[in-house]
Amino acid sequence: MSKSVTKYYCQECGYESLKWLGKCPGCEKWNTMVEELVQPLSISDRGAASFSSLPQEPKLLSQIELSEIERLKSNLNEFDRVLGGGIVPGMLILIGGDPGIGKSTLLLQVSSLLGSNVNRNKAKKVLYVTGEESAEQIKLRADRLNIKTDSLYILPECNMSYILTQVENLMPQMVVIDSIQTVYMPEVSSSPGSVSQIRECTTALMYLAKGKSIPIFVVGHVTKEGSIAGPKVLEHIVDTVLYFEGDEQYTYRILRTIKNRFGSTNEIGVFEMLETGLTEVNSPSAAFLSQKPQGVSGSVVTAAIEGTRPILVEIQALVTPTNFGLPRRESFGIDYNRMSILLAILEKKIGLHLGQYDVFVNVAGGMKVAEPAVDLSVACSVASSLLDRVIPSSIIIFGEVGLSGEIRSVSLVEKRIEEALKLGFKQCILPVSNMERLKKKTAINLMGVGTLREALEAAQIWKGSA
Repeated sequence: MSKSVTKYYCQECGYESLKWLGKCPGCEKWNTMVEELVQPLSISDRGAASFSSLPQEPKLLSQIELSEIERLKSNLNEFDRVLGGGIVPGMLILIGGDPGIGKSTLLLQVSSLLGSNVNRNKAKKVLYVTGEESAEQIKLRADRLNIKTDSLYILPECNMSYILTQVENLMPQMVVIDSIQTVYMPEVSSSPGSVSQIRECTTALMYLAKGKSIPIFVVGHVTKEGSIAGPKVLEHIVDTVLYFEGDEQYTYRILRTIKNRFGSTNEIGVFEMLETGLTEVNSPSAAFLSQKPQGVSGSVVTAAIEGTRPILVEIQALVTPTNFGLPRRESFGIDYNRMSILLAILEKKIGLHLGQYDVFVNVAGGMKVAEPAVDLSVACSVASSLLDRVIPSSIIIFGEVGLSGEIRSVSLVEKRIEEALKLGFKQCILPVSNMERLKKKTAINLMGVGTLREALEAAQIWKGSA
């Protein structure tokens, strides 16, 4: 029998080395290399041998026949839509998020809905494996959420070998592992949460999901930067990666799709955290704009696209004289570097002197927006606050701003306009190139702009002088 080999793994990215290194060559982080003992035969090799079937012969793409996938419906429309229409049998899903954000609550609610006769669906057996809490703690949460079902099984266990045995004996229709950092393989001589344990346990779950056609949800911890803890191989193995986002100061939670082999990516679902659990928000735009102030400078509404869904959000800006020599720049919900570029464009192309002002930009409601289509609304809100001129509440603004002050076209303009019409907006400031390509007539008054100066004039902010 071959001897065990000692290797060093990076706890951040999974980089492998035969000797200890102070700085990881993969992620360039310091003091992340941890010594681990590698067995001659890994669990993934045994799982692959049991999962593999007879050798397959290559087929022409035109000869491959597709069969319709029957998805499991959780009856949480926001949750099902994020997954692409429901849960696919044999699907391995990784869900991450900050501590206390509601990951366990969401999965417990989904498990209870599958385990009960909802909307005439046949009850499904669900196994909820918890490595962080006891069965009594899960019961207390279930009572708080008013969960009553006879098909939900709770297993407080961390030994992966025993978990796999119980799954084969019970044969549930869905399995939840909470969390992957707490389970371990006895054959791997490293502590739970290490790179080797996470890789081997996730691989074993993948073979189980594919071999038995059982969808498995895996909860993953996140680092202080917000990414899922452990090596990136964890995200490569699974079929779908979901991030549960939200600010603890707000009641809204956003479930975002980062990777999905059975649906579109960058899709989001919006939930509201209440005392009785998570409830889906059917109209996120109306929810985010419900508390928008009227007649206040520095406030503007924009239309952002999350996946395939248009969402209207409020951009707020506050520009005040600085009390120190170095002005402050703060952004919440949008990229800080992008905001700095927009401020430079306002100074260079419009002539707004912001060097002696503190600038604060916020996306109301705790929403995070990354697409460049919000550039124009951010620039307009900053100019509105600086000049103390109110943007009419009936106007919605979107468009990308180039470095020379030109307004560039954005995608899915029709969906943005339709969402604005639903909420009663009368005017829309958009790139002129998008307006020229619109094929359908709309009841909203469209104002196409080609430069940032034209956009400020259309929004009734700029009147020729600061």
